[in-house]
Amino acid sequence: MQQIHDKSTPDKPLTPGVSICPTGERFPLPEEKDFQAEFNRLQEIVKEQRLLGREIVVVMGVGFVGSVMAGVVADSVNPDTGKSDKFVIGMQRPSTRSFWKIKYLNRGEAPVEAEDPEVAPLIHRCVKEKETLIATFTYDALCLADVVVVDVQCDFLKETLGNVRMGHADITALEESLKIIGEKINPECMVLIETTIPPGTTEYVAYPIIKKAFENRGLKDIEPVLAHSFERVMPGRNYVSSIRDFWRVCSGINEKSKTKVQTFLSQILNVKDYPLTVLDRPLESETCKIVENSYRATILAFLNEWSLFSERNGVDLIKVINAIKVRPTHSNIIFPGPGIGGYCLPKDGGLGFWAYHTLMGFEDNIFKITPTSIDINDTRGMRPAQLVRDALRNMSKIVAASKIALLGVSYREDVGDTRYSGSEIIVRKLTEMGGEVVVHDPYVKHWWELEKQDSYPAPGHSLARFFRNQEKLTDIRVHDNLAETLQGADAVILAVRHKAYCELSPDDVISKVGKPCAVIDCFGLLDDDKIRRYFELGCEVKGLGRGHVKRIKDCVQKK
Repeated sequence: MQQIHDKSTPDKPLTPGVSICPTGERFPLPEEKDFQAEFNRLQEIVKEQRLLGREIVVVMGVGFVGSVMAGVVADSVNPDTGKSDKFVIGMQRPSTRSFWKIKYLNRGEAPVEAEDPEVAPLIHRCVKEKETLIATFTYDALCLADVVVVDVQCDFLKETLGNVRMGHADITALEESLKIIGEKINPECMVLIETTIPPGTTEYVAYPIIKKAFENRGLKDIEPVLAHSFERVMPGRNYVSSIRDFWRVCSGINEKSKTKVQTFLSQILNVKDYPLTVLDRPLESETCKIVENSYRATILAFLNEWSLFSERNGVDLIKVINAIKVRPTHSNIIFPGPGIGGYCLPKDGGLGFWAYHTLMGFEDNIFKITPTSIDINDTRGMRPAQLVRDALRNMSKIVAASKIALLGVSYREDVGDTRYSGSEIIVRKLTEMGGEVVVHDPYVKHWWELEKQDSYPAPGHSLARFFRNQEKLTDIRVHDNLAETLQGADAVILAVRHKAYCELSPDDVISKVGKPCAVIDCFGLLDDDKIRRYFELGCEVKGLGRGHVKRIKDCVQKK
């Protein structure tokens, strides 16, 4: 679940009402009179914490990254004393969308769902046992901070599907937050931007905003202590470890900032086993994150054309890739599946493209590979829909008169993260074509991109705007009963390499379906024996990059 930042006047709820958490629990929003009382509460707590010698850290944004980062900081201890020397205040806007996260944190519950069994105990331990973590809704908490960690979402908005050049970075929420930070923090407070941002943002956007705010406060000769260190969070069973036990890159706008961020990160992260990399300026650390993710996205997009080549020329790309991976220099080559997902890879290259033209002011077109890769990955999910169409046609059926069961809605195996999932494009395209789609995923309870497509991830930003016939998708629900999902399906799409799907036998699938069906393998789940068995059971089989299935089908038919 990702953090959403509502664009409205600070410290005032958007509208009177309630914030409803994903489970349906309702929390009344604070009223204007509650803000002063909340700040008074924080002042008393912070006074006690300072007497214990603890540094006060405010984490702005308690979404996917911020909530667990807050827990990691709050859980850290001084290696010399073995005691906690950080007290963390998680700060979240009191909006109808996000206020419930504050309530969750303050009662020791994680505001994000995670497969990592360490997340829930981490939050509970810090809030209820160590008492080193609380949450608040008032920006006045910034006045009390020694360190502010900024985890406010920065997005890239695409105006058309498959043309990133028409999009733009949305840093409005970040700019608003930085302005408030500059107005409220102690001038010696370090501001650490952890959000993935367009290269140049720390120096060209954050520094001027905070510096001007200081000048308006009469602090003309004081330089902000401003640093950048991007997160490398990975959803799944190593969620906490990907923050605490992983290599980090950092930088600062001056030597003081650089020294402070090194000290801070060394106190909260496992830098003994995963040393920090310190770069000369924030522009370099920002670029590091964008290049890192763009590289990965480019490799995946590169394989898209070879996937199509393989389908059309009788080649099994899965076998080809496995043969290549034997060579150590190419061991990290991976099959792209029905698209790349997660919050970073589908968009981060666009942040660099946008920054070059907008923040730096260049007009020439040096970017060729990066935007093309994003465009390819964005539309990769269209191909499985075409394979469904073709497989059904071979069985004398059409999409518009078929029930299609999609297995796997998350963006990668054995996690529940649906952000930018390739499965979303598959469902939307098949729905546009008139198909009846049902979905199953053992890790996902709600598919918010569909269920709340009118408002999620933000009003007007849903991928629904790129397709027709999408209205009914708000009624879609992720099933947890595989047999019920498969029953009567005309086509079955194996969309994600969840362990449970890899272990499915063709006989078991067809017994649940109740008849021969079209089977579409999006991620190389099926080996040749399983493909052969599906054909023997009267099914039609197609797959991304699986051009050899025709040979198997011909062998079965000859027998």
